[in-house]
Amino acid sequence: MFVDTHCHLTMLDLTPYNGDVDLALAQAREAGVSKFMGISVDLDDHIPLSEIAARHDDVGYTVGVHPCEDVQTMARATTECLIELAQSEKVWALGETGLDYFHSQDFIAEQKACFARHIHASQAVSKPVVVHTRSAKHDTVDIIRAEKSTHGILHCFTEDWETAKAVLDCGYYISFSGIVSFKNAQDLRDVAKQVPLDRVLIETDSPYLAPVPYRGKTNEPKYVPYVAKALSDVYDKSLEEMAFITMQNFENLLKMK
Repeated sequence: MFVDTHCHLTMLDLTPYNGDVDLALAQAREAGVSKFMGISVDLDDHIPLSEIAARHDDVGYTVGVHPCEDVQTMARATTECLIELAQSEKVWALGETGLDYFHSQDFIAEQKACFARHIHASQAVSKPVVVHTRSAKHDTVDIIRAEKSTHGILHCFTEDWETAKAVLDCGYYISFSGIVSFKNAQDLRDVAKQVPLDRVLIETDSPYLAPVPYRGKTNEPKYVPYVAKALSDVYDKSLEEMAFITMQNFENLLKMK
């Protein structure tokens, strides 16, 4: 059974499901997906995500603010606020946080401070932090090291081996999205091959980045097995082995203290 460690359940295109996210989750289960982590990009996302998680034993969620949100939204994410929101047992992680200089370099200091606060909250509640990085790999690694963050996921990984090794050495797990299945992503597959099997996770990042053969279409959790298939080819494992390995890795991550 597969786990989608990063899906934006509040942002899915639910047109095929008459607007019902529960039907989308049911379809994913039919595809073999047995666990879902819904991701927050704004502090208020915890409200609908908690309602979804309350209806489904196999759904957990995160609390946090994405680095592409505005300065006012990031400022609301104080360490104390994040700790308070993370108390529920259905909150599995903090984030998605991190640094994104691709979309904006106007508020770098605010991004860094917000990222650090998420790490502090993560450490306080003993739950992993979900990290986004784009065009900011060096600063991302520097903050993870400086804050002594050892419990987290570098999600939707697209960086080089140097970056992978740096976060692996800190204790992080690395999560691959549908990008790893793209024909033009051989460099990424070469990096993935060097990542220890006990630190690999899979995700859809839905509704974005649908894997081959659905590239260019709207993504959803039921497509996460295609990410596992791409990695099974990288590691020369069966699809069933890849499903078991990544599920076990996620369980180990959540059990870390």
